[in-house]
Amino acid sequence: MSTQQIPADLLKKTKKILFIAPLAIGDFSYLQNSFKAFSQTYPHIEMHLWVDELRRTRDERQWPFLEKYALYDWVSDCDLFSKVYRRTYSPALLAESIQEAKDEEYPIVVSLSILRPQQYASLARKLSPHGYVAGIKHPVSLLKLHHLVAYKKLDAAIQENRFQGQQVHISTIYADWFNQAFGIESKEADLFPYVNIPKQWLQQARFQLEEWGFDKTKSKVVFINPFAKINKRCWPLSKVAELIKAMQGMKAWRGACFVVSAPPEKLAQTQASLKEYKLKNTQFFSAQDNFFELPAMLSWCDLIISVETAVMHLANAVHVPVIALMRQKNPEWAPFDQVHSKVITSTHRHDWVDAISVDNVIAQLSHCVKPEIQEEALAF
Repeated sequence: MSTQQIPADLLKKTKKILFIAPLAIGDFSYLQNSFKAFSQTYPHIEMHLWVDELRRTRDERQWPFLEKYALYDWVSDCDLFSKVYRRTYSPALLAESIQEAKDEEYPIVVSLSILRPQQYASLARKLSPHGYVAGIKHPVSLLKLHHLVAYKKLDAAIQENRFQGQQVHISTIYADWFNQAFGIESKEADLFPYVNIPKQWLQQARFQLEEWGFDKTKSKVVFINPFAKINKRCWPLSKVAELIKAMQGMKAWRGACFVVSAPPEKLAQTQASLKEYKLKNTQFFSAQDNFFELPAMLSWCDLIISVETAVMHLANAVHVPVIALMRQKNPEWAPFDQVHSKVITSTHRHDWVDAISVDNVIAQLSHCVKPEIQEEALAF
């Protein structure tokens, strides 16, 4: 189904390319494979990445948090990109980054955004006034005819989803963007998410478990993540407590240890909220210093229970069984590994994740078996 948009002769002589994307960790979980395929197909082209910050603000109080966005650790460490633009979280830094990119005189710029793609088409052209610019293009309705002005700045358009009416995973949609733009064809086996965790973070996670008194040789470790960026995808802490107590009363999970995850800014509040339940063998976790703290901790667990956010995708990447709590919307974002993932959706399409009951989760516990590959991967 290849309809390569960017001319092959241009790619042959190009030495560097800039990709633009307002990335989240979940996005990169699947786009990473496509970037890898590009580097293998065009090894002579140096890849640069512009991570656009959608939370850009003039509020100086938020800058320290935005500056430490965990995704930057991952994209900078993955060895795919020679340069990463990560200072776009304030208007002033955005202006500096734009000038820095213009000075590079990129021969090709590709925008990979389904959010406000018309704005990113304009940004791509701004960053490369004389280069070849490609980007996602939405169909234009009568109410959005003004978007055509931005789309005319593109030399080539990439369709957001050529699989309308079909049930395909988001990784397939992402891979197809690279098929449209560069003629790269990927097999399903090539789309499995992965993360290369530096040994130091694996060791640190193991030491943390030991410090908590969690003995993996005697007890299973369960990681629970009830938080997402938007409330519609969060699960109540009261249900987290109920689930932990219920599992500790089950023969198969008796003696299990639990790690409850929270974002750094909500960690103290989460500890305080769950204190009243007097939970046994339960500790709290947040990746405070580096992105790899999260997948490293996940990799040592026997089961991950998570709402629809990055954790459930990383669970597949570290080969740990996951129970994913999701709304009925956006089924393309379900975990990739169907064998070791169980998806529980809310009953009605408009329900939030908090409508999912503890009983729904308990009913899926017996289906979760940890693949042997993970034990081998963690052997030092």
